[in-house]
Amino acid sequence: MKKLSARRRHPLAALVVLLLALACTGGLYAVAAPADKAQADVTAQSLAIDEGKKLYAVGCASCHGTDGQGTTDGPSLVGVGAAAVDFQVGTGRMPAQQPGAQVPRKKVIYSQAEIDQLAAYVASLGAGPAIPTEEQYGAEGADIAEGGLLFRTNCAQCHNFTGKGGALTHGKYAPDLEGVDPKHLYEAMQTGPQNMPSFPDTVLTEQNKKDIIAYLNAVNSGETVSPGGLSLGGLGPVSEGLFGWIFGLGSCIAVAVWVAARTAKAKKS
Repeated sequence: MKKLSARRRHPLAALVVLLLALACTGGLYAVAAPADKAQADVTAQSLAIDEGKKLYAVGCASCHGTDGQGTTDGPSLVGVGAAAVDFQVGTGRMPAQQPGAQVPRKKVIYSQAEIDQLAAYVASLGAGPAIPTEEQYGAEGADIAEGGLLFRTNCAQCHNFTGKGGALTHGKYAPDLEGVDPKHLYEAMQTGPQNMPSFPDTVLTEQNKKDIIAYLNAVNSGETVSPGGLSLGGLGPVSEGLFGWIFGLGSCIAVAVWVAARTAKAKKS
């Protein structure tokens, strides 16, 4: 029998084996990495909810109940969503100092990290509007003119046409919107805090909200020039009527007194 000669290995064989090994390793990583990231996200969310529950028990449970179902001193928080918490706590309205016709804006007592934890806990009680992203409320891609039209149609009845606020009934009021964080403006439209109606995406789309926020930022900017001259605080007929009453009517009275005095002097002479 002839002795079989050993086949010589092709010089590229080792390279092929190495490439196959790398491909297999990359495939395994692609499968395992998202799973690990998802697990980490779930763990972080669970920790945030746990910490938020502790904060809630100290600062919120006395009015809203230990399980968020509400009491006679505070409404239920089930289903209000993270956006409502971020707005109310992020503007200092909550925790409230005392009951009243309306809870005013005040100094914020929680850090943003603690607000996020509270929001995570309340969101776990029931689905609701989520905290918007910067892409949703940012100025990029916004139409200021369209925002002005939408604001005057849907918001000016209470907030005035430039967002300066106004009085409502029974001690309530629409707050001044100048200087309010764009994120909080978006959240207010989403959730309808206190006396304000909510404007979900079926009523005002994300783009509509973005346009309104851009309009408010523009009209209250120091760079915006009023074509009508002195704005008198931008309060519309209230300040304009007061100005007309004091100066207009005052001028008429002064002229009438002057004419009467001249007439009386002429008769005497």
